[in-house]
Amino acid sequence: SLPSTSPFTFRKLAGCTLFITGASRGIGKAIALKAAKDGANIVIAAKTAEPHPTLPGTIYTAAEEIEAAGGKALPCIVNVREEQQIINAVEKAVKTFGGIDILVNNASAISLTGTLETATKKVNLMMDVNVRGTYLTSKACLPHLRKSKNPHILNLSPPMNLNPMWFKNHCAYTISKYGMSMCVLGMAEEFRGEVAVNALWPKTAIHTAAMDMLGGAGIEKQCRKTDILADAAYCILTKPKTFTGNFVIDEVLLREEGVKDFDVYAIAPGHPLMPDFFLDEKKLSGSQQEGAGGAKVKTESAAAKPSGPVAETFQVIQGAVTEEYVRSTQGVFQFELSGDDGGTWYIDLKTKGGSAGFGKPPVSADVVMSMSSADFVKMFTGKLKPTLAFMSGKLRIKGNMALAIKLEKMLSQLNSKL
Repeated sequence: SLPSTSPFTFRKLAGCTLFITGASRGIGKAIALKAAKDGANIVIAAKTAEPHPTLPGTIYTAAEEIEAAGGKALPCIVNVREEQQIINAVEKAVKTFGGIDILVNNASAISLTGTLETATKKVNLMMDVNVRGTYLTSKACLPHLRKSKNPHILNLSPPMNLNPMWFKNHCAYTISKYGMSMCVLGMAEEFRGEVAVNALWPKTAIHTAAMDMLGGAGIEKQCRKTDILADAAYCILTKPKTFTGNFVIDEVLLREEGVKDFDVYAIAPGHPLMPDFFLDEKKLSGSQQEGAGGAKVKTESAAAKPSGPVAETFQVIQGAVTEEYVRSTQGVFQFELSGDDGGTWYIDLKTKGGSAGFGKPPVSADVVMSMSSADFVKMFTGKLKPTLAFMSGKLRIKGNMALAIKLEKMLSQLNSKL
């Protein structure tokens, strides 16, 4: 939590009404609980009314937590794909609390798949929830927000980075998240002077149920807690409505507000953190510096390049493959590598005995991974996490994502031999 000396620890949101989509768990709930400590009214607009078999929390368990934290809760069953459900919840909120002061568009759907691999129903889901849901919820709340003394809309969406890297691996998802960000651009200008409209995005991956599903076991060590977004959201929502049209990165804002200790937000303090989507690595890590005459100079020296070629790595993998790996993995991996030692390579962890080497696998691949040969060697020697390589666009995966996660687990066991 924020330091007690912080200028925004007073009960600034006392009596304010927040309408938060997707507030039954994760980031939405964290923002709700932060506001509840001030004595705010929270409308939990989410679709989980019955316990989900794998995901924690319902609108009713979230309501109990919000009340326990000092707020007032109004749980409403809202699937943002259904306009009438949004309208009904907004009317109920106004009737219960007298108005709406803040809207947080947090509900979101994700599918990190290529164009040909993304089923139409998944495309529809992401466009309906992320873009259309955000737009329609904002539209329904705006007449009431305009009557508030300090109205805000906050979208959980990224700055619009047009680097093609962020489109090529998951085009539909990127379009849908940027659609939320375009709502910020348009509405901030349309309602300037009346309603503040901003976007908030994390600098690093945040540990939620969705991240567990995407990244598999152990991913949480590379993540921060939802608290960091709750604190950043609180900073934005307590600013005057003249603060509008901004694409805020959580850590950047909190540093400006005087927060120095970011270890409190880490799941595993000291462990390397995974950058989030849509934020270029070089901008975050300073991996490029200005050279003479303003030329961009890569700071990676020749000595930092992998010394062992891909062939040597595969020889070690072949020697390390065991019946146990084959039995527990049951997958065939094909690698399309560019650069030195490039070409097609494979690891067969399905056929009895297992094998690895140059060329196409003996049976059809379950997973095809494309990357540079240099990054491949880094990945297999533990210098580059597969999840980080995927999220930063260095690794492209086609096929069975669950098997790709299994390979990451095997890598962690192999690293000592490579």
